[in-house]
Amino acid sequence: MPQEVSDIKQFIEICRRKDASSARIKRNRKTQQIKFKVRCHRFLYTLVLKDSDKADKLKQSLPPKFTINDVPKRNKKGKRVA
Repeated sequence: MPQEVSDIKQFIEICRRKDASSARIKRNRKTQQIKFKVRCHRFLYTLVLKDSDKADKLKQSLPPKFTINDVPKRNKKGKRVA
């Protein structure tokens, strides 16, 4: 089940929990939106940012135990572009 988090400090606390396993970062070039998604045991927590500077700082502050995936954009046929 997905849940959206609006506070950055609360999102960092969720990332530091024991059951948080991995993070995905999805960038939308059109709307200048950056989504951080953290997989925990029960929920998938999502934080949406519009400021790229804050997003870079947040990416650096994620715990080192995480496997961080940058989700690439798709081309016209729906295939992922490297």
